[in-house]
Amino acid sequence: MVSLTLGLIFGLETSMGLLLITCIAIVCIFEFINGFHDTANAVATVIYTRSLPPQAAVVWSGLCNFAGVMTGGIAVAVGIMNLLPIDILIEQTVSLKIALVLAALFSAIIWNLATWYVGIPCSSSHTLIGSLLGVGLVFSYLPENVTGVGVNWTKAKDIGSSLLLSPLFGFSMAIVLMFILRSFIQDKTIFKEPAPDGKPPRWIQAILITTCSLVSFFHGSNDGQKGVGLMMIVLMTFLPMQFALKSFEPEATMKSLAVIEQSMQTYTQSGQISSEVLSTQDAVKKLKEDIVAFDDTNTKQKFTIRKRINILAKNVQALLDEPSVITATADRSAIKKQLSLLKAYTDFAPMWVILLISLSLGLGTMIGWKRIVVTIGEKIGKNHMTYAQGATAELIAAFTIALSTNFGLPVSTTHVLSSGVAGAMVASKGVKNLQKGTIGNIALAWVLTLPVTIILSGALFYLFHLLAK
Repeated sequence: MVSLTLGLIFGLETSMGLLLITCIAIVCIFEFINGFHDTANAVATVIYTRSLPPQAAVVWSGLCNFAGVMTGGIAVAVGIMNLLPIDILIEQTVSLKIALVLAALFSAIIWNLATWYVGIPCSSSHTLIGSLLGVGLVFSYLPENVTGVGVNWTKAKDIGSSLLLSPLFGFSMAIVLMFILRSFIQDKTIFKEPAPDGKPPRWIQAILITTCSLVSFFHGSNDGQKGVGLMMIVLMTFLPMQFALKSFEPEATMKSLAVIEQSMQTYTQSGQISSEVLSTQDAVKKLKEDIVAFDDTNTKQKFTIRKRINILAKNVQALLDEPSVITATADRSAIKKQLSLLKAYTDFAPMWVILLISLSLGLGTMIGWKRIVVTIGEKIGKNHMTYAQGATAELIAAFTIALSTNFGLPVSTTHVLSSGVAGAMVASKGVKNLQKGTIGNIALAWVLTLPVTIILSGALFYLFHLLAK
């Protein structure tokens, strides 16, 4: 019945409606697994410092994750989408696109479940990004892809830098923060291990619950957006015309283009016109022509407008990245503002998508948390986690995730918090306080995740593509 309804609304056949529902369900499963896979990152410290009982901690963390997804925006989701050349991909056959989506989803789920089963904190971000890179690489070599473009390497480089540097940042900043706490906090209770079957002082308990809440909230705002990005890739695969643009307004777009042209006018009248200005002028001209002929009932024209906006955005960004071309601050600000307005038509996610991912992540957070909690709470350091170590690791993790989300970059909550715990342990009693076996397993998972998921998703995509022919 649901697939028939989708068929009536979107013009899908029953079989395609069922496939769409299946892919949507698989994205929700991935985000559900992400929830219980990463829950330990937020709740391990409050559980092992006895600030909250386990069940209360995971329920509260689930609610905070839900709130984080709902209020986190979509900058990270857009970054995930932009790893693949969406405008090129959605022009391919439906069978190829479905094979690509399923391969990426299955690869990410398989590796996440495998690492969770053995209790190794592994990054869902690495898993997802490796899976997308794998299918993108194979797609670039398929004969159906005449452009030869399968991965947005500029975006991949930015994301890779974020994933690489964030654990190092978490480890070093945890050491610094522990030093600051020891220097300024007079009550040394915070540096002691929790008493057996005892609760921490109320002021320490309040700090730890607050840091747990912050990690959970910012985990939702970052990791939840990855699920939103995946869902939008699915929707663009099945329904590219319906989700090409959000509430497109031709008149408002024309005004934005006029402002961009006006801001460039001084530079087009100079003796030498830069290539960036010429490219932007050409993109503006073509978009104007398409807007004049725009018909809201013609879905193909919507897709054309989307492509034109993305081309213009790329040219405008190149213009802004060259500071010697447009030097006036007012002109640069005006162009940035109008670019943001234009990108709002293409960079969006329906509220029902955000809500569905929020529920999946929040519910997943409340289940299956124990395996990873034990690793983080007991097996990284040789001694029981102190109050200060728990608060330090979570505060650093929350700050790092929030910073990354602000820049629209996915970051590994798992690796940031694990490295924060390790840093806090080292700050207390040196490197000898770390359990080398656990650190080695976490490092091995960190090193293997990208190559394993790239190979796995690429192989699955190629297999699914052959079977679909």
